[in-house]
Amino acid sequence: MSNSISVNTRATPATASNDTAISASTRAKMQLNVSILQESASVSLNSENDPLALVYKSAITSINEQLQADFGPDAIQNASGQDNSPEGTAGRIVSLSTAFFSAFQQQHSELEGDDALNSFMDTIKGGIEKGFKEARDILKGLKVLGGDIATNIDKTYELVQKGLDAFASNQRQASSTDEAQSGKVA
Repeated sequence: MSNSISVNTRATPATASNDTAISASTRAKMQLNVSILQESASVSLNSENDPLALVYKSAITSINEQLQADFGPDAIQNASGQDNSPEGTAGRIVSLSTAFFSAFQQQHSELEGDDALNSFMDTIKGGIEKGFKEARDILKGLKVLGGDIATNIDKTYELVQKGLDAFASNQRQASSTDEAQSGKVA
């Protein structure tokens, strides 16, 4: 008899072979570990962009963990056939994480304006920070963090921060415009 553990991402809870439920957090960690093992088996030391896939996966996993309380497990899903350049990776991280702002506002109707935006930004930035740290640790453990790979991760991180700043600025500007049009003082 095998002692396998299901890492199913569907809504049904994963169970160990002795039929005990595995927490969503444990399941997420197991999924990350499976992803790490799969990626480490296919890492090419000559490739400059494949490690950015790890940055992306780690960031998305961490963002999912941060959003789980409000939106359930796996709020953001990985896309296949993706551009793993710093620009492509940063674009996905920013667009997928900021896409949840409206839902976050609905879940936190007690927060208004800048309070809602600041809380949301803190939530996703925490997940992104954790994801980048984990990705760096993974790549360091695989002994591939250096040179162009480290430079690309730094560039990706910088582009993500710029994208998040632009998102927050656009939201504040839209909020000010809405308030001005409705006759409220901004």
